[in-house]
Amino acid sequence: MPTKESNTVKRTLDLKKPPVLSAEQKARLDAVASMPDEQIDYSDAPGLPDAVWMKAAEQLPHIKKQITLRIDAEVLEFFKHTGARYQSRMNAVLRSYVEAHKARAK
Repeated sequence: MPTKESNTVKRTLDLKKPPVLSAEQKARLDAVASMPDEQIDYSDAPGLPDAVWMKAAEQLPHIKKQITLRIDAEVLEFFKHTGARYQSRMNAVLRSYVEAHKARAK
């Protein structure tokens, strides 16, 4: 199968060796850090879903059953871009959803 050229650039950040900031970048960061929260414009920040089931469990169950599942391409791409073990994270989100709905049914 031919490989597809990608224009995606992947970068990693080593927290032990942070990038060197210019004087202008430092000044901008200092200016934002000194602002009160009310003055910071968060209008372009994506909203966080308030659904309880979005807080996926850290501990994943060990017994799993392999199935075939059809999901929206956009959903699959979102989880794939979160890195390795994306299927386990999808399972954790579904498990949290089930647990939230079990609690409501009681």
